[in-house]
Amino acid sequence: MIKVLFICLGNICRSPTGEGVFDALIKSEGLGDLISVDSAGTAAYHVGEPPDSRSQAAALRRGIDMSHQKARRVRADDFVEFDYLMAMDHDNLNNLLAICPPGLEHKIHLMLDFAEGVEERSVPDPYYTGGNGFEVVLDLIENASQGLLGDIRDKHL
Repeated sequence: MIKVLFICLGNICRSPTGEGVFDALIKSEGLGDLISVDSAGTAAYHVGEPPDSRSQAAALRRGIDMSHQKARRVRADDFVEFDYLMAMDHDNLNNLLAICPPGLEHKIHLMLDFAEGVEERSVPDPYYTGGNGFEVVLDLIENASQGLLGDIRDKHL
C-alpha cells in the first residue's frame, strides 16, 4: 500500500482538498486498494474541525465530498508511515523538513512539483482571499494529482 499525506498549515483548505481530489482520482482509476490518502496541518489551529465550508462547496461542485474529513496535526510517525508527504507551499515544506527524522527527507515534496505547465511552486492559501481562490486551488491540485499519480505508477505500481 502506497500512502500519501497532503499537508498545509491548518488542514482545513488546501490539504483536505488534496486528500479529496487525489482520493477521487485513485478511486476513478481503480487504485483505491493500492493507494491510501490522508491530510494534516503543520499547526494545530483547527484540530478536529471539518474542512472550510468554502473548500467543501468548491469541491462538491466537482463531485468531491470532503465532509467526512477532520483536521489533524502532522505527527512524528507520519514520516515513517507515509511514502509521500505533499507540502502545499514552501513554508510548510520548511516546517516539515525542520521536524523530519534524519534520513526520511526524500519523502517530502512540494505538491506543485508534480504539476505540468504551472509556474507557481506553492498552492496559494485561499482562506483569506475568498473569491475564486478555492477554484484556483482545485485546478492546481487536480493538475498536480495527475503528475503525482504518474510518479507513483512509475515508481511503485
